Amino acid sequence: MAEYPRVLVDLNKIKENVKILTKKCRESNIDVVGVGKVFSGSIEIARVMVEGGVKYLGDSRVENLKEFKSLGVPSVMIRMPMKTQIKEVIEHVDISLNSEIYIIELLNREAKKQDKIHKIILMIDLGDLREGILPEDVKNYIEKIIPMENIKLEGIGVNLSCYGGIIPSLENLGQLEEISIWIEKNYNIKLNIISGGNSSSLDLLLKNTIPSRINNLRLGESLIFGRETAYGKDLEGCFHDSVRLEAEIIELKEKESCPVGEIGFNAFGKKPIFVDRGIRKRAILAIGEQDVDHSDLRVVDKNLIILGASSDHLILDITDSMEKYRVGDIVKFKLDYSSLLELTTSPYVKKIFY
Repeated sequence: MAEYPRVLVDLNKIKENVKILTKKCRESNIDVVGVGKVFSGSIEIARVMVEGGVKYLGDSRVENLKEFKSLGVPSVMIRMPMKTQIKEVIEHVDISLNSEIYIIELLNREAKKQDKIHKIILMIDLGDLREGILPEDVKNYIEKIIPMENIKLEGIGVNLSCYGGIIPSLENLGQLEEISIWIEKNYNIKLNIISGGNSSSLDLLLKNTIPSRINNLRLGESLIFGRETAYGKDLEGCFHDSVRLEAEIIELKEKESCPVGEIGFNAFGKKPIFVDRGIRKRAILAIGEQDVDHSDLRVVDKNLIILGASSDHLILDITDSMEKYRVGDIVKFKLDYSSLLELTTSPYVKKIFY
């Protein structure tokens, strides 16, 4: 018997998306880091990405990258290493993104202990204000990194759109390109990776306007949902429905649409607001805010209205639906990146790969 709530994942659709997008990237001499962190380090997703054509596997957690080693492709840690995980990073990670010279020095020392050469991508902040050194600090950092015997400067990179929402452009990616040229010219070294961001950079790629030296993208959301993330446009030929949520109805009752009595704070310390629609038929589903923010969910049955949620209950107005729902029936939901991330992190939600 099936267990609920559950997230269903169509591996064939994701694999097809990976094939399409890695092919597009290869046509512009761009390698892809496949990022499956939205699935909490699923080896099934990592395997599909490798089969679909990614050159690297990326994740924020060294614990997940350790599990990916069996798949035989280089691993990229896409969050800067913590001081407390230096030993594990050197042991299990091929390439890490970095922006702190202190951490790079620690990586160098540990790599020497383990008799390894650890590759790094130096991150440059070009306006999004998440990780990265400022362009004016590049010279100072490069001159400290180059003499390190057990660190190899594999390349430079940028993150855009994730925090500040800054869209990749000819200007900011062009600046990354200029910095790469300056480094190679002034220090007589070859940067193997110029990493131009994530799925938000695909719009430039598909318009054939991405700077020519950009040879690496870190793709996650686009591979799963088949869309670029700068403007949220669906990508031609890709699948957009590779994942869905299913949750079970545990109560059906006709009730007033507004609570009766003085309204105070709810379980999350907020004072709720209700729309009076009179007596309505309501369904309670066995899933709640502990699993996913209900505002991130979209019901497949468009005649259902999500009213709200508590920790373990999701409440729907089903009055206008053409379906004759009963207790024990299953309600289906479309997902986006944030809802999928939350659901796959919850230990109470089953993950079904097929």
